[in-house]
Amino acid sequence: MSNQTPARDRRRTTAEGGERGRLERIAPTVAEPIRIAGFWTAIVLPFLYVPLLVTGLSNSGEVTAFLGLLGVNLLALYVGRSHHR
Repeated sequence: MSNQTPARDRRRTTAEGGERGRLERIAPTVAEPIRIAGFWTAIVLPFLYVPLLVTGLSNSGEVTAFLGLLGVNLLALYVGRSHHR
């Protein structure tokens, strides 16, 4: 029996470690709070879509707000994805 990690697991570990390392290099003292904020923002933010979608996206301001929320949600998902891994 081999003690080697399968290639798929090595790639995942390397990618996660690389992301954690990058944030630690950029902002070492606030890296974990940034991840926590990103994680919880990504969970809570979709609730703000509901009023916009219920009333409809009838004007350009509402469409802009929806697309802005979607963009912020995607960013929060990216930042918070490695929280508690």
